[in-house]
Formats: sequence, C-alpha cells, structure tokens
Amino acid sequence: MGITVTNDLSPSHHIAVIVAQAHKRAGAILRAFSSRDIYLLMRAFLVYVRPVVEYNSIIGSPATIRDIDSLESVQRRFTMRLPGLKNLTYYDRLERLNVPTLEMRRLRADLL
Repeated sequence: MGITVTNDLSPSHHIAVIVAQAHKRAGAILRAFSSRDIYLLMRAFLVYVRPVVEYNSIIGSPATIRDIDSLESVQRRFTMRLPGLKNLTYYDRLERLNVPTLEMRRLRADLL
C-alpha cells in the first residue's frame, strides 16, 4: 500500500519521507512557473503536492503533534512563498486562498 511502518507501528518515518517528497515538489512548482499568479500556483500545489501529502491519510494518519505539524509545514511553507502573502499569518493566507488546513481535510475525511 506504500506505507512504511516502524517496529512500534509509528507512521513517523513514513510521514518524514512524504514531507520531504512534498517539499521537493512544491519547490519545483515555484521554480517551474514564471507566472506569479497566486491562484495558478495554488492550483498547481493542490494538483501535484496535496495528493502526495494526503495519500493513505486514513491508514497512516498522524497521531503526534510533531507529525501533524510536519505535514502542515508543507502547505504552510508553500503559501508563505507566494507573492504578497508572506506577511500574513498561516490561517489568514488559507482564508484568502479559500483552502482548508490539511488537518481539517483529514478530519473531514475521517468523518465521512
């Protein structure tokens, strides 16, 4: 299924691998597009990066705050690097872009 689990059944190693891959893709998006349209860049993030972060999130859902923050750092860092949004807080950036946090998306998926 593509999930790495340690001997103590912790998904921390899997999350670290996923976060590293997602950061690489997010950086590639920012380097590849010459356009600085924040909605275009955010759409590319939603299409190419968020599926990596959310793959098997039901099975390998993070339980520790460290893992949750690690996953959230991908979206936090990407939105901070968008033009004109650097000085806003993370939640203000998400509100302006009309995007929920990754934690809220996992919670919604769990409830469904």
